[in-house]
Amino acid sequence: KALLLLKKKRYQEQLLDKTENQISNLERMVQDIEFTQIEMKVIEGLKIGNECLNKMHQVMSIEEVERIIGETQDAVEYQRQIDELLAGSLTEEDEDAILEELNAITQEQMELPEVPSEPLPEKIPEASPIKNKPKPELVEAS
Repeated sequence: KALLLLKKKRYQEQLLDKTENQISNLERMVQDIEFTQIEMKVIEGLKIGNECLNKMHQVMSIEEVERIIGETQDAVEYQRQIDELLAGSLTEEDEDAILEELNAITQEQMELPEVPSEPLPEKIPEASPIKNKPKPELVEAS
């Protein structure tokens, strides 16, 4: 009877080992399947991205991009020429007349008002000082 019980115990231990191996194999298979599903999603994403890039390449060829860049450079050059014309609208005669007028103004004796000799009154600080807001800076257009 003891031998029969030992054989039965041995058989159940072997069955448990086989079951544990099968469970670990199943867990490994589930992990492999999940990883494969993720790989499939990545591959699909790459495929869709590649299709989008191909469509964009069909819409925007290299010649088209070069044409747009050339047009932009032409427009910038045209704007620069306009700026030069506007800035250089004074002739040499105009510049000479301006310099003469400036010299005449700087050489004139100007009468300045008399400075008061009384001391300045002391200023009483206000209860709520007014904060100065910073003025926005102007930026050159380019």
